[in-house]
Amino acid sequence: MKPLKTILLIDDDDTTNYLNHRLLSRMELADDIRVVTDGEKALEYLTQAFQGARDFPYPDLIFVDIKMSVMDGFEFLDEYQKFDEQDKDRIVMLMLTSSASFYDLEKLKKYPEVRRHYSKPLAEADVREIIAEYF
Repeated sequence: MKPLKTILLIDDDDTTNYLNHRLLSRMELADDIRVVTDGEKALEYLTQAFQGARDFPYPDLIFVDIKMSVMDGFEFLDEYQKFDEQDKDRIVMLMLTSSASFYDLEKLKKYPEVRRHYSKPLAEADVREIIAEYF
C-alpha cells in the first residue's frame, strides 16, 4: 500500500504519542506523522493546513484523544465542526481513548466526522483494519 501523506496525532500523553508514532513509522504508513498535544494546537495546525501553509501538510488521517488538558477531544470536535465541509471531507477522523465510558461513546454520536473509536495505544491489527476500511 502506498503510504498516506500525513497523519496527525492529537494527544497530551507523551508515552502514547511515542508508541503510536513508533508503530505507524514501523508500518511505513505515512510520509509524515505530526504530533500536537492539545485541541487548541490541533486547531491551529488545521487552520494552517486548510489555508495551504507549506509547513503544515494536510492530514489524511487524524487520531484524537478524548481526555486532554487545555482543550479536550470533545471541545476540539465542537470547534472542528466549524471548518468548511470541503476541507473536512478529505480527512478520516478517529477517536483514541484509554477509557471509553458509555457516556463518552454516546456523546461521540453527535460528531459525524468521527468514524470510529479505538483503544490506545494503537495496535498493528487496528491500523491494518483502518487502512483496509478507509483507504
